[in-house]
Amino acid sequence: MKEYTDAELAQILDQPIMHTVSEVADELGLECYVVGGYVRDIFLERPSDDIDCVVVGSGISMARAVAKRLGRKAHLSVFKNFGTAQVKYGKQELEFVGARRESYQHDSRKPIVEDGTLEDDQNRRDFTINAMAICLNKARFGELVDPFGGLDDLWDGIIRTPLDPDITFSDDPLRMLRCIRFATRFKFYIEEETFDALSRNAERLKIISGERISEELNKILMTDTPSRGFVDLQRSGLLDIILPELAVMDMVEERNGKAHKNNFYHTLEVLDNVAKSTATAQKALSTTEEPMEGANGDTPSATVNPNNILWLRWAALLHDIGKPRSKRWDNLQGWTFHAHNTIGAKMVPGIFRKLKLPLDSKMKYVQKLVDLHMRPIIIADSEVTDSAVRRLLNDAGEDIDDLLLLCEADITSKNEVRKRNFRNNYLLVRQKIEDLKARDYVRLLQPVIDGNEIMELFNLKPSAEVGVLKQFLKDAVLDGIVENEHNALMELLMKKAKEMGLA
Repeated sequence: MKEYTDAELAQILDQPIMHTVSEVADELGLECYVVGGYVRDIFLERPSDDIDCVVVGSGISMARAVAKRLGRKAHLSVFKNFGTAQVKYGKQELEFVGARRESYQHDSRKPIVEDGTLEDDQNRRDFTINAMAICLNKARFGELVDPFGGLDDLWDGIIRTPLDPDITFSDDPLRMLRCIRFATRFKFYIEEETFDALSRNAERLKIISGERISEELNKILMTDTPSRGFVDLQRSGLLDIILPELAVMDMVEERNGKAHKNNFYHTLEVLDNVAKSTATAQKALSTTEEPMEGANGDTPSATVNPNNILWLRWAALLHDIGKPRSKRWDNLQGWTFHAHNTIGAKMVPGIFRKLKLPLDSKMKYVQKLVDLHMRPIIIADSEVTDSAVRRLLNDAGEDIDDLLLLCEADITSKNEVRKRNFRNNYLLVRQKIEDLKARDYVRLLQPVIDGNEIMELFNLKPSAEVGVLKQFLKDAVLDGIVENEHNALMELLMKKAKEMGLA
């Protein structure tokens, strides 16, 4: 972070587009200020092309005049229902809104809006670090207006509301998730009274749509240490409202002197491990909308499709979601969580549906990784056989690298010897997979005799018998019983068909 004088801020804003806005504001006789995140990011030394401007007067009229001044290269969008307008000019986007005061009804986060002053507009802002403004009028160009000490809070690393946090959060409950998101993104701490208000107003989140909640969760997940956000969500009671399936994992039960680990904090450790492993790949993501936050270019990155990063993190967050439902006590084994991966995979669609997350291939990707996340661990914890690796590769398909990344992130044992053995065995698993890929694994895994040939050979129509024979051949190939070669498979097929009375 860096502090600037008003004169230095004027130099930073010494840009053609800012001077255009300044000239238009003076010609129209309007006060105009750049506000919010753009101002905050100046002090945090974070580049931004999204510029929010508050006009004491009509923001739409101001935007029209600025777009006209900029000429044909400017694109104007007007949103009359919201009293805002946007001007796109090259890579820069300027959002204009009239200064306003807001009031709320208890059952809605949609405000009743009235024209107001700059002070009214700053009063309605969510946090002090987002309530700073810089004047663009020529006579005061570069002057910082910071009535709530937002600059001090930036220096101290504090998230705090400008006014009473109970009113701020009750009026618009989504601000509670934004509070935690900003604290996670910037690694700030939430001021004590502000944090306490999160707990007092947690129930208000129930009026927020699943889409808005998942949007904030996605942004928390895409920070470089997402565990910070989920710890705050849990401590404040918000997580129990939006994702109780995860919140319930925060417990340890002991019986006969044996306790299982806290699966909530284990999950967060896995999530952070995945975030660290994918940090470099994250930087390859498009930033056409919200920039993906917190990537650390110095962190080694595993091979992963940048478009899968968010959903890989969802898989990490949900990979043990089935443990509370599968937990059992066994007098010999102690605590067990048999089939928690299968149970968890079945829970994924319901969670995605509730949070209005996509129910397409992205959900199926998360579901697959949750379902398969124990398979590489089982292989790595025993003899790494060709058959087991072939079956894993067959079931994981093109997502095998992401699955292995998740499973390696899942190694959180405090036993260093066990952890080292796991990692060494994972190297064997990876090597066998690479060997299979090098030998055209699709050909090796898919029997050269297909269903059509089986039906023609035994004069069958599509039926259960055909499925049984196809699976029999596939199992034989995956288990290495025969080479994936036509004559060898045909001999095996005829024996099986004879047993079934088909030949």
